[in-house]
Amino acid sequence: MGTECQPVRGFEFRVSIFEFRVSLFGSQNMRIIHDLRQLPKPPRPSVVTIGNFDGVHLAHQRLLRRVVETARPLGATAIAVTFDPHPIQFLAPEHAPKLVTTLERKARLIENLGIDLLVVLPFNRELAHLSPLEFVRRTLREGLHAVSVHVGPHFRFGYRQSGDVEVLAEIARQEGLRLEVLPTVEVRGERVSSTRIRELLSLGCVSLAGRLLGRPFSVFGPIVAGFGVGHKHTVPTLNLASGQEQIPKIGVYVTRTRLGEAVHDSVTNVGHKPTFGNHRLSVETHLLNFAGEVKETSTEIEFFYRLRDEMKFHNPAILKAQIQEDARRALKFFRLLRRFQERRSPHPARTLIT
Repeated sequence: MGTECQPVRGFEFRVSIFEFRVSLFGSQNMRIIHDLRQLPKPPRPSVVTIGNFDGVHLAHQRLLRRVVETARPLGATAIAVTFDPHPIQFLAPEHAPKLVTTLERKARLIENLGIDLLVVLPFNRELAHLSPLEFVRRTLREGLHAVSVHVGPHFRFGYRQSGDVEVLAEIARQEGLRLEVLPTVEVRGERVSSTRIRELLSLGCVSLAGRLLGRPFSVFGPIVAGFGVGHKHTVPTLNLASGQEQIPKIGVYVTRTRLGEAVHDSVTNVGHKPTFGNHRLSVETHLLNFAGEVKETSTEIEFFYRLRDEMKFHNPAILKAQIQEDARRALKFFRLLRRFQERRSPHPARTLIT
C-alpha cells in the first residue's frame, strides 16, 4: 500500500473518523460589511478576531468559536475581520497563493460558526501603510469598539507586518483591550495552517488536507460545456469551471458531487485529458450509479482520496476500461465508508477514509 499522496495498488484503506464540527452557537443571521461606516449606531462592544481565514481550517474554527464563547456572556458582538483581496495579492501579486476558499465560501463557513458580523476590509495602500498602533486604534477601538481581541500565535499585522503578538499585547495593554492568544493547533503532528493545506493539495494529499480543514476539501463553481469526448468515447462527465482557487494535484480522485440538495458518489479527473490532445486544465466528474439529466448550473465537489496519476492511453477504449476500474474502486470505497458509519453510530458524522 502506498501513502495517501501516491497512487496505490489494490484497495487497502485505513479508516479514521472525521467530524465537521458545527458550532452550538451557529447562526444564519451574520451580517457582512465592507466599510466600518456601515456599522449600526451606537455600536455594541465587540469581541474581535482578525485574519485571512483562508480555508476556515481547524485552527480558524477554534479561534472563531472562542470569539463567540467570549462574546455571548458579555452581550457583545462576535466579529471576524478579514481582507479582500488577500494582502499578498495586493502587495506582491506574483507571489500570491491560490486561495483554498473563495470569499463567498469563507463567509458561509464563518457564519456557521456563530459569528455575528464579518468585516471584509478592502486591502489597499492606505490600510497597508497603517502602523500596528494606528490599526488597533482606528479599526479595533474606534471602529469596532472592541473590548477583547483573539488571535493565533503567528499573527502579524501593520505596515510591513511589523506587529506580532508581543507588539499587540503591549498595544492592548495601552488601549485597555483584553488579549487572548490561542495556542497552535496540531493534527497528528501536523501544524494546521493554510500554507500547509495548500502544500498538501499540490501534492494530491487530499485526505490529510481534509484532516487539517476538519471537513473534506471541496471546489465549487458553475458547470460548463466540455469538449464532448466523454459522451462520445468514454463516460459522461460534468465539467467544472476552474477559477483562481487552489485545486488538487493533477490526477484521479474519489469524490462526492453535490447537485442542489442531492449528493452523488463520483470519480473526478483533474487534468488535461492527454489521450485526446493537450487541453486546458479542467475538473471533470463522472457520477456513479446515476442516470438522468442534470438541471443544476453549479456544483460542489468534495475530494476524499487520490486514486492515481492522470495518464495518456493509446486509445479511448483503454481509457474507458481504466475509468470503469476507477469507478469500481470508488464504489468499494463508499461501501466501506457507509459500513463503517453504520457500525460507529446510528447518526454518523461526516467522515473521511484514509
